[in-house]
Amino acid sequence: MNIDKFQESMYKLIVETSTKLPKDVRRAIKSAKEQESAGTRSAMSLATITNNIKMADDNVSPICQDTGLPTFKIKVPVGANQLEMKAAIQKAIALATKDGKLRPNSVDSLSGDNSGDNLGGGTPVIKFDQWEKDYIDARLILKGGGCENKNIQYSLPCELEGLGRAGRDLDGIRKCIMHSVYQAQGQGCSAGFIGVGIGGDRSSGYDLAKEQLFRSNDDVNSNEELRKLEDYVMANANELGIGTMGFGGETTLLGCKVGVMNRIPASFFVSVAYNCWAFRRLGVQVNPETGEIQDWFYQEGENVDFAEQEKKQAEVEIAASVEATGTVEEAITLTAPITEEEIRQLKVGDVVKITGRMYTGRDAIHKYLMDNDAPVDLDGQVIYHCGPVMLKDDEGNWHVKAAGPTTSIREEPYQGDIMKKFGIRAVIGKGGMGAKTLAALKDHGGVYLNAIGGAAQYYAECVKSVDGVDLMNFGIPEAMWHLQVEGFTAVVTMDSHGNSLHEDVEKSSLEKLAKFKEPVFK
Repeated sequence: MNIDKFQESMYKLIVETSTKLPKDVRRAIKSAKEQESAGTRSAMSLATITNNIKMADDNVSPICQDTGLPTFKIKVPVGANQLEMKAAIQKAIALATKDGKLRPNSVDSLSGDNSGDNLGGGTPVIKFDQWEKDYIDARLILKGGGCENKNIQYSLPCELEGLGRAGRDLDGIRKCIMHSVYQAQGQGCSAGFIGVGIGGDRSSGYDLAKEQLFRSNDDVNSNEELRKLEDYVMANANELGIGTMGFGGETTLLGCKVGVMNRIPASFFVSVAYNCWAFRRLGVQVNPETGEIQDWFYQEGENVDFAEQEKKQAEVEIAASVEATGTVEEAITLTAPITEEEIRQLKVGDVVKITGRMYTGRDAIHKYLMDNDAPVDLDGQVIYHCGPVMLKDDEGNWHVKAAGPTTSIREEPYQGDIMKKFGIRAVIGKGGMGAKTLAALKDHGGVYLNAIGGAAQYYAECVKSVDGVDLMNFGIPEAMWHLQVEGFTAVVTMDSHGNSLHEDVEKSSLEKLAKFKEPVFK
């Protein structure tokens, strides 16, 4: 094999996977967008998502800022040199990271140090299988941490909230799958996709679940029982009313694929791999002699590329939804430093547009601020839960390549204390936060703003300049970036009066989940 050509092919696969959604995923999003009620928060979210997909296409930049843990599944003819192929893939990953197509996302589990190139022990994941065909089948999935954290595994029999007892049968499996959708809420950037693995042990069950995510969303399961189960879940999971981003709405799930394997009598696992709407999964057929790409997978069928006309339509829908879900006239503009009086006037459901300064802060920053002074004055300021993709130009200036929100619940142990300690008035993220933060917002006079998860290009365009950075020793994703923004749109989902949209949707969806308690499969 021409290993240099193979490395070039893997680089192309990485870039395309990061920046262009496959057509089966686009079809699912397009269908959801058409079904959603106009003028709702979910409609605004889906319009933003549509806009973001087109922007990623045009900019050849990451759809979502979260690289996740790149996972390759590669089938090779007998005799292929897997060691050379693995080395070539690693070089391609490092180059794509350097070029700003992937965020540096690999950190040492003990020290927390970021390798800077997405390489390290166990990263990326590369799984080889041999087969008797005369070509290489290479597939890649970029599955972000927000959806990875909503993976879940059940050991049957078990008791499930809202659904009661789940036994060791098809109906028990059904209950587990329905519960997996409920427990994800909006934290995994719904509307999402799930892969389900029935059987195996704990590790092989999860492997089987993730393997289902490599299936086309349009395929039909060859196992009749599993086909009926997939159809049932797709017909009923959207009845939970969780909606896009957990805002409530018509579409919570975009796809469900189920696989089965044998198990031992003592164990019965149902493993669920959750994936967000930004379902970055592509594949290529590679010539084993030349190393060149012969064909692309997942790109067949109806052409639903998000053309300029559809992008413009999405922008119109965003504006209409802002008006319908925000104030009568327009979204509320916030400029830091924000006063407590301004915050107390906001309520759940308001749409805001932020102009001016904000600071990024993720896990490392929040942990640091608990025990240290802030590097800047945060009184009245806005903290954005974001780990951006950044590139430095030849003059040494930083530019934002992707900047969507990260899942906020990880900061729950710190957020309320930090807001009070430093006088922070607003935090932006996705998926909402818990009771401790809600209490602090009420006591201190703060607000939680939910941005659209995965919309990394949409929000990157809102960033007009990068004015500085602190705590760079934590690595690019975890550093505190100083951003000047304009028209940064988000929804108030937790206000200073003790109200939480996330709490309301979770309560409502639990009540709806109970409707699926009775047996379906005999």
